[in-house]
Amino acid sequence: MSHNAVLPNALQTPGIERLRNKRVVLASASPRRKEILRTLGLDPEVAPSTFPENLPFSSFEQIHEYPVATATQKAVEVYNRLVEADPDDPPDLVIGADTVVFTHALPATTLEMETGTRQELLEKPTSKVDNLRMLLELNGGVCEVVSGVSLVYPILTAPGYAVREFDERSLVYFADNPRHILEAYVENGEGADRAGGFAVQGLGALLIRKIDGDYHNVVGFPGAAFFKMLDILVEEDDDFLTI
Repeated sequence: MSHNAVLPNALQTPGIERLRNKRVVLASASPRRKEILRTLGLDPEVAPSTFPENLPFSSFEQIHEYPVATATQKAVEVYNRLVEADPDDPPDLVIGADTVVFTHALPATTLEMETGTRQELLEKPTSKVDNLRMLLELNGGVCEVVSGVSLVYPILTAPGYAVREFDERSLVYFADNPRHILEAYVENGEGADRAGGFAVQGLGALLIRKIDGDYHNVVGFPGAAFFKMLDILVEEDDDFLTI
């Protein structure tokens, strides 16, 4: 079966050239991740992961490892499932991703060192009341958006695949919004199914003063870092995606 996820508008970089005529799979049902990749020249097959995303957050000494671990679990699950389903047409690259929002605590502050306080994970709001609570906490402040990305690809040695992981971090600065703006946003419902209770690419942009880092990372996938990683893998490993 022929595959080609590389779109005509893609830049002719070493990493993208290595993806030509390869089976590239996105282990996510997120339309936002798919659209970001398409915008940047890649149109992967979509195979959502069945991994339950229930890793215990408290078990991670470094909080930024949490989304990376989830991304890897997603990608490995999809890779193994697709290989088992059709050994004659295995994926050449499976992309896993997980994006989380943390309250922003400056690292190594005196308070943090003395009390052991660390950033809190902001899940999807459980109700409108919870959504407003989150936005009031973020209002006039900063949150950190972290995406973990995992690339799974075939190699000749056991277990038959390799994993390359990275994380990308962006800071989102909220304006000092009057309460009625936050309440109106909550009533709109846009943030109801979003981690942190807001969507930067939608009406949530009205709440935000600036972003420090990759905008696409805040939306859900750090495209620039992903394509840089592909180039690094080509440079480091002559056999990358040639098996």
